[in-house]
Amino acid sequence: MLRYVIKRVLTIIPVMLGVSILVFGFIRMIPGDVATVMLGERATPESVARIREQLGLTKPLYEQYLIFMGNALRGDLGNSVLRGEPVMQEIIRRFPATIELTLGAILIALVVGIPAGIISAIRRGTWFDSASMLVALTGVSMPIFWLGLMLILFFSVFLHILPTGARLDGATQFEPITNLLLLDSLLRGNIDIFFQTLRHLALPAIALGTIPMAIIARMTRSAMLEVLSADYIRTAHAKGLKERAVVVNHALRNAWLPVITVVGLQVGHLLSGAILTETVFSWPGIGRWLVDAIYARDFPIVQGVTLFIAIIFVGVNLTVDVLYAWVDPRIKFE
Repeated sequence: MLRYVIKRVLTIIPVMLGVSILVFGFIRMIPGDVATVMLGERATPESVARIREQLGLTKPLYEQYLIFMGNALRGDLGNSVLRGEPVMQEIIRRFPATIELTLGAILIALVVGIPAGIISAIRRGTWFDSASMLVALTGVSMPIFWLGLMLILFFSVFLHILPTGARLDGATQFEPITNLLLLDSLLRGNIDIFFQTLRHLALPAIALGTIPMAIIARMTRSAMLEVLSADYIRTAHAKGLKERAVVVNHALRNAWLPVITVVGLQVGHLLSGAILTETVFSWPGIGRWLVDAIYARDFPIVQGVTLFIAIIFVGVNLTVDVLYAWVDPRIKFE
């Protein structure tokens, strides 16, 4: 297994090299000049030329790319053009907020989606099957930004139950340790902050988890239906095993592989930055930060965050591949 992991890690190198070239190239194809953005439209040509020289934009593209990759390998993704803050430092500060939102969303998706898919497959053709798949189809089709606004309108404006956004109330003072507020509140023994964080997390997690929940439910149902029609399931029933034992020990275990693949892809997608959700709910994660950087043409942030997102995707896919052997011992890493 270790040999397989090393082999998979080595195959990641050319993938990441290709991604870095695409990110570097596309960023420089964006209309607009970085020096002009920094100095404003009324800047003199001399000032613009001086800033371009300081940023290294006058060098050949291949030399700019080599400098960018050399710095990236050392963990230096450059500094923000507008604020001058190190990009990697800001990613470390903001990414825990995205992690917290992602874990909340994927937890909701798993808790609701997997049982719904299993029950729909077992009770195929019943009212529950039809209703759950209708809800799943609606969840996949519903735009996140619209759902987020409707949740805010209903739970915040009409019912005044949950806050509209952010991670804590405006007047709250709390010094985080890891910037994972749920974890930090428990480490500091502050239960009030813990429940306040949960209240702020509820609406964005529900909005973000809707699409993964629907996808996971549909995939679980499809995988379970395929397994339930297999010969060994009929044999298990013929041997007199209870329905629960057949579903859990035989059907569900053999249906896990496609479900794990979908869950892994959804986790990678959510961790990479839930841009719309973070924007609607004013959530201070990397997704909202990336949108602001694109509008400001702050290309060090854009290319740094995009490269970071690619690494997250690759890491999640590698984890999913390794999990295959744990779920299905028949898979051999050779």
